[in-house]
This record gives sequence, C-alpha cells and structure tokens, in this order.
Amino acid sequence: MTKLIWTACGLVALALGAIGVVLPGLPTTPFIILAAFCFTKGSPRLAAMLDGHHIFGPILEEWRLRGAIAPRFKAIAVAMMALTFAVSLAMGLPIVILIIQAICMSGAAAYVLTRPN
Repeated sequence: MTKLIWTACGLVALALGAIGVVLPGLPTTPFIILAAFCFTKGSPRLAAMLDGHHIFGPILEEWRLRGAIAPRFKAIAVAMMALTFAVSLAMGLPIVILIIQAICMSGAAAYVLTRPN
C-alpha cells in the first residue's frame, strides 16, 4: 500500500510539472525532482524512466550530484514568477493576495537562485 501511495504522489507531482511547462507561475523543476523522489520509493520502473528521459534525466542527475539547477532553468523560473506577479498586479488582485504571492515567490526565487549552477 505504501508503494502505491508513493507512486500516486509521484504521478501527481509529474503531472503538475508537465502542466508547469505551459502554465506560467507553476514551476516545473521542483515537481520533477519531487516526482523522482516519490518514484524511488514507490516505483523503480517509473524512476528509471524519468532518469532516462532526454530532458529531465540530466536535470535530475545534476540535482542528485550537486544540488544544482542550470542557470537557464533558474532564469526561466524567476522570469515566470515575475511574469505571474505582473499579471496579478494588472488583474488588480486584492493586496492581501499580492502580499502572499510576493512572499511565496520571493522565497521560491531565493531558493532557486542560491542553488549551485
């Protein structure tokens, strides 16, 4: 039962990561890393498939070896966060929402930018 739960969590994280490829503001890399972690606990077959993926495999290898995120992905992540915040401002969202969004995105950006290249 535990393996099934880990696999399900991995599939959800992978789906969110895939959605993040096309949806600004939803990060891809952290969800792929989370999916890989979950798959190692629940489905070695899915973990191997993700590790062998031509796009995600190198990202995961760098993360495992050095905790690194490539500068290109850092730039994309921070740009998407800034774009999302700009759209939120333009939409006139309530100030409370903007403050929460700014705090969360600032924390996420700080984490991403402080990872090794």
